[in-house]
Amino acid sequence: MDYIDNAAAIRKGEELDTARMEEFIKDSIPGLNGPLQINQFPKGHSNLTYLLTMGDREFVLRRPPFGRKAKSAHDMSREYRILKALRPVYKYCPEPFVYSEDETVMGCPFYIMQRIRGVILRRDFPANLTLAPSQVKELYQKVLRIQYELHTIDYCSIGLENLGKPYGYVKRQVTGWCERYRAAKTPDAPDAEKVMAWLEEHMPPDTNKPGIIHNDFKLDNIVLDESDPLNVVGVLDWEMATIGDPLMDLGSSLAYWVQKDDHPDLLAIRMMPTNADGAPTREELVKLYCELAGIETGGFDFYYCFGLFRLAVIAQQIYYRYYHGQTKDERFKMMIIGVHVLERAACRIAETK
Repeated sequence: MDYIDNAAAIRKGEELDTARMEEFIKDSIPGLNGPLQINQFPKGHSNLTYLLTMGDREFVLRRPPFGRKAKSAHDMSREYRILKALRPVYKYCPEPFVYSEDETVMGCPFYIMQRIRGVILRRDFPANLTLAPSQVKELYQKVLRIQYELHTIDYCSIGLENLGKPYGYVKRQVTGWCERYRAAKTPDAPDAEKVMAWLEEHMPPDTNKPGIIHNDFKLDNIVLDESDPLNVVGVLDWEMATIGDPLMDLGSSLAYWVQKDDHPDLLAIRMMPTNADGAPTREELVKLYCELAGIETGGFDFYYCFGLFRLAVIAQQIYYRYYHGQTKDERFKMMIIGVHVLERAACRIAETK
């Protein structure tokens, strides 16, 4: 099926030493035979993700990007530890196999995990994957419930009590993302000071129900069963997971959720089919989440505005690398457009609330 997420040729400058990797993987994972083939998944914008194939076995390798990296970002050992702890209690996690800091292999820490094969939705549904509006609604509500399920896991019981600091989380996030934006700002980036001031003035108190939050829970990190696309079989990209306020996680997810009646500039940068017939609105998703959690639905503007700003910062950090010649990936050239669009969307909330 051509709507399966497939790897492609490795981008120039991001090649791996195939011979050295073949030696490493055969030493680390028993029972492998045949030559190693390495390809690259082309869609990610942060950590680099490769497909390793040996005989009939497929694995995914994750490593940090080349070029400038945020001080605390791209921690491969942390990401591996999260998967190790979560896999037994959250079936959507890929199974991690091996982690290495041996710089003789590729010059940086990395880990290898299970490949979860399936459908990953991008900007639009593939032409040969047709869902009725009722099925779209069912799928998207199911994805939200799976996110809520993550938030309710007893993180202390699986040894992740030190993964993050839930108290003071909102304040640290607002302060930290403001600092990151100012550090990554380029001359062609928006000022964003109005948004940052609004967020600082409207921070809610700490939640009394902190949980494991994914921090990048969106449709193109969700893997669907290729034989039944209404069945979710995996959740990918755990690099930003931590312990914190689940509503911050939901706000970050909804920053990606562009619906039919949104401003035209948001529709222009839409990344996923969240405007499809039958797709719930952000308001409907917030209502469903609050019903599941048994909480009131008011005051969600802060979380959505923060999600938009945070996404703008991520885009700006990626663009910073391209602007300063630290990556040759041409996809990053247009990131600055998204930064402006997201900053304007966040400003509209700040100006009307």
